[in-house]
Amino acid sequence: MIQKKLITVIAITCACVAASSLNGATIPVGTTLPVSSVSPITSRDAVGSSFEGKLAQDVAIKGHVLLKAGTKVFGKVRSSRANPRKNEPLTVELTSISLNGRNVPVKTNTFQPGSPTRTGRQAQYGHTAGTLRVSPGTKMQFQLMQAVTF
Repeated sequence: MIQKKLITVIAITCACVAASSLNGATIPVGTTLPVSSVSPITSRDAVGSSFEGKLAQDVAIKGHVLLKAGTKVFGKVRSSRANPRKNEPLTVELTSISLNGRNVPVKTNTFQPGSPTRTGRQAQYGHTAGTLRVSPGTKMQFQLMQAVTF
């Protein structure tokens, strides 16, 4: 009886260790995350506004795919033209990756989508014309600034 319980405990422990080693992975600093936007983003969105994207292709490290294409990612607007007193370009960054039902925080560089047109006078004073719109499906590239372990 005691021997069966001991064998059961050892088997469960081995299974837990094996499962945690399969799920534990680290994506190193500098890894490029190719993202395709899912939700629209505009240069009029407030700083801190969130957006959704998905990985445009698999992310593999040493031949092992750690993140599959289509994995959901989330980000936020880092700077925009929402405040008329500041004329900053639209920049966005990733904040998390959705893995197995939980959002894993990430720190990436900022990405600046294309810029809207300028008139001569606006260029002279550093202003831009119109609103920049990032449509769903737009490709963006982010690089990890910190390693991600999940």
